[in-house]
Amino acid sequence: MATLQQLTLSVIVCAGAWSVMDSRAHADDDAAPKSISLYIGSGPGGGYDYYGRLAARRLGRHLPGSPSITPQNMPGAGSITAANYVYTVAPKDGSALGIVSPSVSLIEGLNSPGVRFHAARFNWIGRLASIANVTVAWHTSVAKTVDDVKKREMLIAGISINSPLSMLPRALNDYAGSQFKLVPGYADSSSTMLAMERGEVEGTTMSWSTIKTQKSGWLTDKKINILVQYALTRHRDLPDVPTAIELAKGERERDLLSLYVSAADVGYAIFGPPDMASARVQALRDGFDKMVTSETLLAEIAKSQVDFDPSPGLRLQTLLTAEAGKFGLLRAERGSSKP
Repeated sequence: MATLQQLTLSVIVCAGAWSVMDSRAHADDDAAPKSISLYIGSGPGGGYDYYGRLAARRLGRHLPGSPSITPQNMPGAGSITAANYVYTVAPKDGSALGIVSPSVSLIEGLNSPGVRFHAARFNWIGRLASIANVTVAWHTSVAKTVDDVKKREMLIAGISINSPLSMLPRALNDYAGSQFKLVPGYADSSSTMLAMERGEVEGTTMSWSTIKTQKSGWLTDKKINILVQYALTRHRDLPDVPTAIELAKGERERDLLSLYVSAADVGYAIFGPPDMASARVQALRDGFDKMVTSETLLAEIAKSQVDFDPSPGLRLQTLLTAEAGKFGLLRAERGSSKP
């Protein structure tokens, strides 16, 4: 049995240990940034801006020192401007974060002009929502399933030939044998939807979220058929719609298609610069994980009815590292393809 002296000594030792731990916690708070800039790779409005500002409102209270977070729009070059800034210019002490196009890995893999970042070297903090892009056919089209588009050509509207939404069906043509024929030149996604409704084309590629929030009448009135979803796995709302990955001709084609559709899994995600201290990265990830389970954020999500499908930063880090390993295959394929 322990003596009184031994018990007293144990209490003193434990108290000393907690005192050291408490002082370290306070030191962490003191070293943590008092304010954070969150750079949004688009102008006001739209998905990146919405989720970026949502994180700016909610994340700080779950971080050491409860820093204020200021969202700053930095549009340009399809999010390349913001991604380059966070990678090469922004401080690496946790006072700068970003949210940009989920296609950053593909943009890098395609050797896009102006890229000065490596997506897998960003420190990924966490994802607020995935993005499901789909190609749809208007109800008057002969094409009712993606198999129909393997048998005959189908006209679809697009913004530009190299926009992400245009690259997806073109990649499906190359690696799954579909016959989508892109009609580019429309001003924006609203214009492509209107072109489909008017009968100028048979379909278009767009986000599932847009259909749910802006065009729900298409679903209730059965105005469209959803042919394919560009994602690594089937979206919970679309269990009967095949993914592009499922349609790939073989393993090589599956690897190539995964680079094009990985953006869906990256989604609306927060990241920090490379070369941050591991403790600072972990504090941000821990804070993010607390934020996405907090009652206040969940109440705001429920009220707004936006998509909410969080994923931890470490999972995104693993995903983008794996995708970077396929860049050689993608670049070799692009080099051997005709312009």
